[in-house]
Amino acid sequence: MDVLELIDKLDDLIHNARAVPLTDQVRIDREAIYELLDEMRSTIPEEVKQARWIVKERQEMLAEAKREADRIVNEAREHAAREVSQQEIVRNAEREAESVIEDARMREREVRLGAEDYADEVLGTLEVNLGKFLEAVRRGRDRLQGKAQLEEEHRQAVIHDGELDMDGGHDE
Repeated sequence: MDVLELIDKLDDLIHNARAVPLTDQVRIDREAIYELLDEMRSTIPEEVKQARWIVKERQEMLAEAKREADRIVNEAREHAAREVSQQEIVRNAEREAESVIEDARMREREVRLGAEDYADEVLGTLEVNLGKFLEAVRRGRDRLQGKAQLEEEHRQAVIHDGELDMDGGHDE
């Protein structure tokens, strides 16, 4: 399941929680919260694994492009060495080798940039998902803290009213 879906489930669970009678508190199924948190913990590492896999694939592609370029350069050099006596052939081989090297460099650069863009996109998505998860947690905590604060103010008002009743309702 996607992290965003899990965040939405967490938000729904908090939003749809039953109110505790005569209080501003809500009743939340602790097991449901823990299940969602466990699912989030297992989903986030999977997305990180995907990003690492992309980086690894990129490195392998770059290594393969370099090996191919080295192989082509070596072939061109061997060919040029065999044709040393014929300077025109040698010049043509060197030009061809340079062209192949340039093509290989361009291909390697395109592959590298494509892999980096894809890795950046996956990491960006992960960053957004983590931000939304943290925001949902903050909203939940804020709701819980807001209700606790209202209870404390209510309790203080009751204590204050009780003190006034004990004094006979007279201010000194």
